[in-house]
Amino acid sequence: MVTQEVVREALAEVQDPELHMGILELGLVYDVLVEGDEGKDVTVVMTLTSPMCPVGPMFTQAVQSKVEALDGVDRCKVDLTFSPPWDPKTMASDDVKNQLGIW
Repeated sequence: MVTQEVVREALAEVQDPELHMGILELGLVYDVLVEGDEGKDVTVVMTLTSPMCPVGPMFTQAVQSKVEALDGVDRCKVDLTFSPPWDPKTMASDDVKNQLGIW
């Protein structure tokens, strides 16, 4: 059965195409919902570093493909939200803040 933890482990490998840092460490993933019979439907609620991100469609496709490659997942829907807006000062890990020079 697919769990939220399994999905998050897979998403840990996905990097922001512009910053080349993991999307979980950046704080871009707001929620992971595993639904349906035996967790076959997954929704990833996430944001982008900016609303006008030029690689947004490619980025969301990478997330969807990574999750759909997991055994037991039939569908993955990526819901983009900009509420709250991404703020690396409060949402990124300490390692990412250090790499970005944010303190």
